[in-house]
Amino acid sequence: MTAILIAGTNSGSGKTTTTLGILKALCLRGLKVQPFKVGPDYIDTAWHSKVVGTQSHNLDEFMLPPRELRALYQQQTVDKDIAVIEGVMGFYDGFGTDPYYCSSAGMARTLGCPVILVLDGKAMSTSAAAIVKGFESFAEDINIAGVIFNQVNTENHYQLLKNAVETYCNVRVLGRLPKLAEVELPSRHLGLVTVHESPDMTEMWNRLAAAVEEYIDMDALLEVAQTAATAQSDEAGTEPGVLASVAGIGAGLTIAIARDQAFNFYYQSNLDLLAQTGATLCYFSPMHDAQLPECDMVYLGGGYPELYAETLAANVSMRESILRAHQANVAIYAECGGLMYLGSSLRDKEDNVHAMAGVLDGHSHMTARLQRFGYCCAAAKTDTLLCKAGQELRGHEFHYSDFESDLPTAFVLSKRREGEILSEWHGGYQQGNTLAMYLHLHFAQSPDILKQWIARGRKQ
Repeated sequence: MTAILIAGTNSGSGKTTTTLGILKALCLRGLKVQPFKVGPDYIDTAWHSKVVGTQSHNLDEFMLPPRELRALYQQQTVDKDIAVIEGVMGFYDGFGTDPYYCSSAGMARTLGCPVILVLDGKAMSTSAAAIVKGFESFAEDINIAGVIFNQVNTENHYQLLKNAVETYCNVRVLGRLPKLAEVELPSRHLGLVTVHESPDMTEMWNRLAAAVEEYIDMDALLEVAQTAATAQSDEAGTEPGVLASVAGIGAGLTIAIARDQAFNFYYQSNLDLLAQTGATLCYFSPMHDAQLPECDMVYLGGGYPELYAETLAANVSMRESILRAHQANVAIYAECGGLMYLGSSLRDKEDNVHAMAGVLDGHSHMTARLQRFGYCCAAAKTDTLLCKAGQELRGHEFHYSDFESDLPTAFVLSKRREGEILSEWHGGYQQGNTLAMYLHLHFAQSPDILKQWIARGRKQ
C-alpha cells in the first residue's frame, strides 16, 4: 500500500491545512486518494471528504480493537492509489504518557506508514534541526521520512532550515508552505467550522493545491509514500469481525438519520456499518423537514444545535413528530447535540431559551468552557438501547453545553489513565426505547452495539 501519515510537532503546526493541500494536489494529479484521520475528530474528516470527494474515515485506537482498526484501513484502501492519514495533536501526543497509545506515532507504527513531519518554521533556523533530531531519535520502529516547513515565506529562510535539518538529521526535507492569507479555514469553539456551514471553497482548494505543487516536492513525497508497509490483520482471536457479525441483521428495517447544518457529526464507518446490516438508511433534517420519515430506528448525531436553536424550535411539526416516534417505541439513539435536541429546552449563549423535542424531561444550556473533553468509558447501570447492564462502552466527549435533569442516569462514566481513575460521573438517559447521551461512539468496537439496537428496532 502507498501511504503517508502527516503529523505535526504540536497542535497548531499547520498539519490540517497541509493535509488538505496535499489531498487536493494528489487528486488533481489524477490519483485515487483515501483520506483518514487519527483519533475521534469529526470536522477534519468532513473537510477531507469535501476536498477529495471520497469519504474520510477515523482511525481510533481507543474505541477500536486492533483487528477492527486494521480491517477498516484495509477495506478503505483496497482500490485506492494512496492513503493520506492526518495525525492528531503533536506526533507523540496520545492518551497518557505512552507515546504510542492513541497517538499519531502509534498509528504510524501499527500501519507501517512513513511519516511526514510538519513543523512551523517561522522565527527559527538551526533550532529546527534540534527539534527534528529529537523527534527522529525518540522514535521506535517508525520511519520519519520527510519534513515540511509551514509559514516559511522566503527561499533564503527555507534554505537555512533545509540545510540545518539535512546536515544534522537523517530526514529528507520535502518543501515548505508560505503563509497564505487567502487560505484560511474558519473556526469556532469546537474547532473548525463544519463543511455544512461553509460556502463553496473550490477556488481556495485549487489555490492551496497550486501552492503545494509550487513549494513542496510532490514527486519526492510520492516516493516516500511508496515505502509504506502492508498493514497486516491481527490474527489474535477467532471471532468474526464486526462487519461479518452484523451483515444482513437489519434487513427490512428503516433507519432515519438526522443530517443538516445542526446535526452532522457522524463517523462514516458507523453509517457504513448501518448500511451493511441491510437496513434502509434515509436522511432527514430536523431543521427543514416537516416530519420524521416512516422508520423503525432513529439516529440523531452531534453537531451545533445551539447555533440553530431558533430554527429547530420553530419547526414544531418535526419536534412533535420526534416525540410521537418516541411514544410509539421507535428505537431512538442520540449523541451529544442529539441529546440536547431531545430535551425540553435549550438555552443558548445569549440566554435565549428555545423549546426542543420534549422526549426527555431535562434542559441543556451553553457554558463558557468545556464541560467534558476526551476519551472515557461508560459502564451501563441498566439495560439500554445499545448494551446490557454491566457492559461497558468506550467513546469520546467534547462539549461546551451541560444537560440538567432529574431523570435517572443510565451510565457511570469514567476517565482513566494508566490504571488510575481521574474522574467519574453519571450520565446518559434511557427512557422507553430512547437512549441519549453526550458520549460519541464508534460502532465497530463491538458487534453487540448494533445487534442490541436492531433487536430493539424490531420489537417496537
